[in-house]
Parts: sequence; structure tokens; C-alpha cells
Amino acid sequence: MQGVFVHDHKFPRYGEAYYHSYGFDNEFFNRYLNIFDKFDIIARETKIDFEEAIKTPTVNEKVDFISISNYVQLKSSFIRDNIDRKINESDCVIVRLPSILGLYAIRSAKKHNKPYLIEVVGCPWDAFWQQNIYKKLIAPIITILCKKAIYDAGYVVYVTEDYLQNKYPTLGSSISCSNVTLPSVDEINLRKRIEKIKKLDSNKNVIIGTCSTVDALYKGQQYMIEAIARLKSKGYKIEYQLVGGGDPSFLKSIAKKFGVEDDVRFLGKLKHADVFTWLDQIDIYVQPSRTEGLPRSVIEAMSRGCPVFGSNAGGIPELIDNEFVFKKGNVDGICNVYKKFTYEVMKNHALLNYKNSKKYLQSVLYERRISFFKEFIKGAVLKEKEVKE
Repeated sequence: MQGVFVHDHKFPRYGEAYYHSYGFDNEFFNRYLNIFDKFDIIARETKIDFEEAIKTPTVNEKVDFISISNYVQLKSSFIRDNIDRKINESDCVIVRLPSILGLYAIRSAKKHNKPYLIEVVGCPWDAFWQQNIYKKLIAPIITILCKKAIYDAGYVVYVTEDYLQNKYPTLGSSISCSNVTLPSVDEINLRKRIEKIKKLDSNKNVIIGTCSTVDALYKGQQYMIEAIARLKSKGYKIEYQLVGGGDPSFLKSIAKKFGVEDDVRFLGKLKHADVFTWLDQIDIYVQPSRTEGLPRSVIEAMSRGCPVFGSNAGGIPELIDNEFVFKKGNVDGICNVYKKFTYEVMKNHALLNYKNSKKYLQSVLYERRISFFKEFIKGAVLKEKEVKE
């Protein structure tokens, strides 16, 4: 059986080869290759140089791509015909929303009478409104189209437990199943974390970290930088470490504006395995986003026993205790929550986060997802028989 996955994600490309990126690694590809005999992807692309390519794993050779570099290319009849052909050749279509390519794919799937399943990974309004002026203008339209597509879909996978289900309900069959999975959760990481907390020195900096692209304003690191300036004026000693690709110029200017350039470190993009090493070295993780689905980095931080606090964006409040959630964009809220982190609170929070992260083990989510996909495929086969008859 042949499947095709459609999303706006930008897959790194060098020459004719496509490469892994954060959240789109072997675990992601195997999730579908274990279900489909052949699996193709329709997405966007971003060009990388040779130096980046040689240190990044390539995508499984069983996966073929149709990619565009920008949305304007969707106006090309050649591109649309290629997408339509690929969807018509497939048996099932997996669409990840919100995405412009995903909405086009749903229309194409309906035209060719192909069964499709929707994965809802975020709020369309938040995802588009928090970006450039063009995306702000189309945010209301995209939100309406996504809401209708989800409502009418026969099969829907939500990455949250309640948040996205309440905002974008469906008439079809649905499950809650995070697209973020952990291969394992080792108790040794919790023990190391507790020991690390016990050794914290009030005369040294507390290291706070965020793992997100650094040139997307909706990730909210600017609010954390301003909060550090306020906390520093009250005598708190903090170093803020930022992991993630992108141009840090804006955030550096914010750090300079508030006089905390020496307290903010940009570590750049790290390999996925190195992210876990970094998480073990920081003291507290923060996700200050203005929009989110269910953030991978928060779940990964929890699995290492990190104390975590974050904004009330998307599914973040489903992951952490409400006491450690602040209103998105609220600098006072960030400061107030941070002040709650005594040594004892940090130890208790480390234990709670570690336990909660086990809900996202591959062994737990794999069976749930496979069972639902089999139900979807069974329905697709039955539908095909009805059409032929």
C-alpha cells in the first residue's frame, strides 16, 4: 500500500538529496514506513550547504519527495499537476495541519476520491497570526479552512489531549496521540537531576534553557530575556542558553537593549542526541512561546527530570503543573513563576515531570497510533471496494 504525507515543513535539501531535521528523523519516517510499503512526502524545502549536509543524516531512500521552496510555486500548473498525480497514485493521504500544502492536498484527495487522515499539530490561527504581515492577512482564511477540513474529516489524530480537540472538533473518528515520542526514559537521569539540584550554589548562575528556532518571534525568547533583566535587578543570578537554528540578530538586540548581553548565550543548532546532553547541563527549562502545539522540547526536558515552566500557549498547560504556567507574552508572569523555584520545589517538579514524560514513550504511543491507522486503512479499502462496485 502506498501512502503520501503532506505538510509545510521545510526539509533540508542539498543537490537531489533530502536530510533529517528536528522532529523529522528516523523515528518519524519509520512511523509511516512500518505501515505503508511505499511512502512519499509533499512538503517545502530549504537549501543547505555541503558542510551542513555531511553532518546531517539523509532521508530513507524509500521516501520520494515533491517539494516547493515557497508558496508562490503553488500557482504553477506544473507543480499542482505533480501534486495531483502523486496523490492520485497513492492509496492513502496523511495531511498534517495547519498547512497550506495540506489544505491543497485535501482538495486533491477529494477530487481523486482518495481517503485521507488529518494530523492536527497546532492551532492554525496562532501558527499564522504570529508571523509576517502576509501570513497575518491569510490567518483568518486558513483558520476557517482548517476548521472545516478537520470537522469534515473521517479520521483525525490530535497531538493534544484536549486543547486542539476543543478548538477544532471533528465529526469523524479521532484519537489523542502525540507526534513526539521518547524511545526510553531512564531513571538514572532523574537521580542525576536530583543530585544536580542538591549541588546548586546560590552564588552561581542558575542556567535556564530554551530549545527553539531563534528567529521566529512567536517562540517568545524575547520575553524571557526581558524577564532576566528584571530578575537580575532583584539580585537573581541567571544565565539564559538558547539552542536552535536561525538568525539571532533580533534576540541579541533585545539582550543589548536590556543590558544582559553577557547573560544570554546562543549555542546554535545541535544534533538531536546533543540536545539531551545539553538538557542534562541546564538547571531549568522554559518554553515562552506565543503559539505551540505540543512542544517536543518540553517533553524531552521532562524526560531528563528538568524543572520546567512555560506559557499558556497551545498544549503546554497539558504538560506541566498549572502553578508553573504564565500568560504568554507576560514578563511579570515569567518573573513570578521563576521565583517559585526553591530547591525543594525543583526536586518535586523534577520527579513529577519525569513521571509524566513516560506517557510519551514510543512503546505506549506506537500501539495506539498503529491501531488507529489500521482502522483508517481498513476503512479506505472498504471505501475503494464500494467505489468499484
